Amino acid sequence: MITIERYTPDMQPQWDELVNSSRNATFLHLRAYMDYHADRFADFSLMARNDHGRLLAVLPACIDGHTLYSHRGLTYGGWLLPERRCDALDMLEIWDAMTAFLRANRVKELIYKPVPHIYHRYPSEEDIYALWRAGGQLNTSLVSTVVDLRHPLPFDQGLRQRARRAAALPDVTYCESTDYAAFWTVLTELLRSRFNSAPVHSLAEIELLHSRFPRNIRLFTAVEGGELLAGIVVYVCSRAAHSQYTAATDRGKELSVVHALYQHIMDQLRPEIDYFDFGTSNEAAGRQVNPGLLRQKCSYGGRAITYNTFKITF
Repeated sequence: MITIERYTPDMQPQWDELVNSSRNATFLHLRAYMDYHADRFADFSLMARNDHGRLLAVLPACIDGHTLYSHRGLTYGGWLLPERRCDALDMLEIWDAMTAFLRANRVKELIYKPVPHIYHRYPSEEDIYALWRAGGQLNTSLVSTVVDLRHPLPFDQGLRQRARRAAALPDVTYCESTDYAAFWTVLTELLRSRFNSAPVHSLAEIELLHSRFPRNIRLFTAVEGGELLAGIVVYVCSRAAHSQYTAATDRGKELSVVHALYQHIMDQLRPEIDYFDFGTSNEAAGRQVNPGLLRQKCSYGGRAITYNTFKITF
C-alpha cells in the first residue's frame, strides 16, 4: 500500500537523497534551490512511501486555493522517481493514493508539469501514463528549441559566418566568468529598454544560487578590453543545459559576439551533456509563437521539443 504525506523541512535529507539518485530530477529539485523563494509560494510538496516506509517518489508542488500546482517556482516538476525502483505499476498506485490524499485535503484540481525527456537520466514517463489513465488532459504546450550535441546540425550559413568572424576577433575573449554583477547590469538594462521588464532573479538571488550550485549555474561572457560585450547564464542539468539568460551591449550586437559565444558554450559543455536547450519561444500560454525568436534559435541547429502542462480535476 502506498502512503502519501506532505513534505516538511525535517524531511530535507530524505528528499535530497532521492533527488540526487533520481532518473528524472535535476538540481532545480533540491531543496536548496526550491526553497530560496519559499516566501513566494505555499509549499505543498508530496512524498510517496511504500508499506515498509521506503520513500518511492517525491512531487515538488505548491498550493493556491483548491488548486495544486507542479511547483510554480520551477520550470518543470512532476513526480520524481528513483533510478532502480518504481515502475509503471507502482506509479499507478502512487497516482491513486495521491488522488485520495488530495481529495481528503479538499484539492479540486492539479496542474501538472512533467520533466521534459531531455532532462531524464533514464526513461521516466510513468507519470504521464498514470495521468492519462486518470483522465488528465493537455492544458498548455510550449515549443522549445534544442540542439542534440551528440549529432549537432550546423549553424545556418549566414549565422555560421558571423559566428566565425566574431570568434576570430583578436581583442575579444570568450570564457567562463563569475562577474554576475557586470552581466546583470547589461541584462537589466536590456530587459527594461526592450520589454519594460526585469530578470526573474535579482542579482542577489542569482549570486546566492550560483554559490550553492557553482557547477550547475554558470555564466559565460564575451569581453573586449575589459568591457563586457555579452553574457549567457546556463543551467547545466544532468544530460542537458538550458540557456537561462542572454544579453549583449550595442557593441556586442554590432560584433555578433552572441553567436560565437553560443558556439563556445556548446563546445565547452559537449563532453558533459547531450542536449543544449535554447528555451521556449511562446506567448499567450503557448497559443502564439514569436516567429523571429523561434527562427533565430533554429538557426543554431536546434529543433523542437515541447514543455507540456496537464490539468486534472478530482
